[in-house]
Amino acid sequence: MIKISKERLLKLKKRFSGQKIAVIGDMMLDCYYWGDVKRVSPEAPVPVVEVENEFYRFGGAANVALNIKKLGGTPIPLGVIGYDNEGSIFSSLIAEENITATGLVIDENRPTTSKARVIAHNQHVVRIDKEKKNPVDPEISKKLMGYFIGIVDELDGIILQDYNKGVLTSSFIKKIIRLARAKNKLITVDPKFNNFFEYKNVTVFKPNRKEASDVLGYRIKSDEDISLAGQKLLNKLHAKYVLLTLGEEGIAVFEKEKEERRMPTKARKVADVSGAGDTVISTLTMALAAGADILEASYLANYAAGIVCGEVGIVPIKLDELFSIVMKENK
Repeated sequence: MIKISKERLLKLKKRFSGQKIAVIGDMMLDCYYWGDVKRVSPEAPVPVVEVENEFYRFGGAANVALNIKKLGGTPIPLGVIGYDNEGSIFSSLIAEENITATGLVIDENRPTTSKARVIAHNQHVVRIDKEKKNPVDPEISKKLMGYFIGIVDELDGIILQDYNKGVLTSSFIKKIIRLARAKNKLITVDPKFNNFFEYKNVTVFKPNRKEASDVLGYRIKSDEDISLAGQKLLNKLHAKYVLLTLGEEGIAVFEKEKEERRMPTKARKVADVSGAGDTVISTLTMALAAGADILEASYLANYAAGIVCGEVGIVPIKLDELFSIVMKENK
C-alpha cells in the first residue's frame, strides 16, 4: 500500500502548475447528436432520429491535451486536422480552452478524424467515423518535426499518444525519441498495435492489457501472465518503466531489477471507461514532471482513472478534485 503525506501531496500539487507538456499524436473530435425516435423512415427500415441537442468534445490526443490543461499544465498539441467543418469546430474548441494551436498542421487531403455518435432515448443508435489511417504525408511529418525541434528545450515532458491514425509513423517516432533523449526530456507513451515496438528507450511505456495481449500473442489473464508481460516489454523496449493498465484490476508497475508493484483500481463505481487511458497518461506525465517518483505518479494516475470511470462520457480530471480526494483517502 502506497501512502503519500499531506505535505508531499501539497508540494506536488503546487508543482503541477505550469508544467509544459507536448502532446504528439492523433487529434480527434467527438461529436454527439441526441434526440428522439418517433417514426421509421419511408426510404428504408431505419429509425428517424429527430435531433434535439448536439455537442462536441475533444477526442484522442486532444483529450490528453485537455487533461493536461485541467491539471494545471500548459499543453502543446502537435498533430493534424483537416480543412473541413470538423476541423473548424476543433479549432474553435482549442480557442475556447485557450490551448495553443501553433503545433497543429492543416492537411487538405485528410479529414479531421471524428467520431459522431447518434443517441436516441439513451440508446446508442449508430456511430459515424471520418478518418484516414494511412501515414501522413512526409511533408506534414517534416513540419511537425520542425515545430518540435523549435520547442523541445522549453518542455517539461512529452507524451506520444498513438491511435494508429497516421501521425506517429515509425520514422517520426524514432526522430522524436532520439531528440528527446539527447535533451534529457521526460517522454511517456500510450501505444497502439502498429509501431508498438518502435517506442524504445522512453521513460514510461503505458499499454493496456488488450494492447499488450495483441502484440505479445497471448491472453494476459493470471497474475503470472501480467508479470511475464511486463518483464517482456521491459526487456524488448528498454523503457525505464512499463506501466500496464489492467482495467478493474488496477495497474502494474515494472522497473528493471526492481520488484513489480500492483495498485488496485480506485474506481468506486464504473459508469464509463471511455477516456480513462487518456487520464492515466496525462496525470502520470504531469506528476513525473512535477518531481514525483514512478510509484507516486502511478498512484495519482490510478486515482485519477478511478474518478473519471465514475462519470458518463469522456470527462477530463481536474487538479483540485484529484488532490482533494487523494488527501481525504490518505488521512
